[in-house]
Amino acid sequence: MSETSQVIILTGASSGFGLAAAELLTARGHIVYGLCRRAMEHEKIRYRQCDVRDREQVRALVAGVVAEEGRVDVVVNNAGMGIGGALELATPEEIELQMGTNFMGCVNLCQAVLPYMRKARRGKIINLSSIGGVMGLPYQGFYSASKFAIEGFSEALSAEVRGFGISVSLVEPGDFATGFTASRRNSQATMDDEDYGPLFRRSLSIIEKEEGGGLHPVVVARCIVKLVEMRRPPMRRVVSNLEQRLSVIVKRIVTGRQMVGILRGYYKC
Repeated sequence: MSETSQVIILTGASSGFGLAAAELLTARGHIVYGLCRRAMEHEKIRYRQCDVRDREQVRALVAGVVAEEGRVDVVVNNAGMGIGGALELATPEEIELQMGTNFMGCVNLCQAVLPYMRKARRGKIINLSSIGGVMGLPYQGFYSASKFAIEGFSEALSAEVRGFGISVSLVEPGDFATGFTASRRNSQATMDDEDYGPLFRRSLSIIEKEEGGGLHPVVVARCIVKLVEMRRPPMRRVVSNLEQRLSVIVKRIVTGRQMVGILRGYYKC
């Protein structure tokens, strides 16, 4: 291990942004512990099977990494999933799965690693949010809610831990061509509803087209690598095409009602 190598815990490392980032980071000499729900093997990535929703499992894993390496320099909270459907018809199980994976998984890892980072008086936390964490996306409402939660959590956390030498950064990707589209769980109750069903299917076709034609996940992976290696990483990085970057700016300018109108027109709902 070189003097510039960092010990990194990265969740959701089996595919998409996580796998691309883990491969780039290991290629640059960093030690990456890749967390995922299923058992995996890789020549350089040190995969560990872990469900980020399980608080005690996460704590034990972090303690194991510290015992092996002596420290954790960086945490990348990338684990996430999506459930499509009308907010009104979402089941308690769907809500718990969405919020538990995307938001509480992030909370669990941050709480597990922070005592070690505070003691060392240094560390970096990189949380994957989304354009959907900046604006509420129709028929992806609880996905947006989970990412809005990560935004607020990260802002507050940054204020609390910066004095201990710990930085917190948010990465806000737009549409990317990853396995996220194929793995999205769609609400059957919404599909079957006479009011929501036709609107949801129309919106979903737009969502899937945009994702399928999105950027390559390595673009986000490169952003993560830069944040890992920067001395003073910024709080936020939007990673998307020009149209979606502009939409973030528009959100800050227009009224709430106008923004809802823009979203309804775009997603044809």
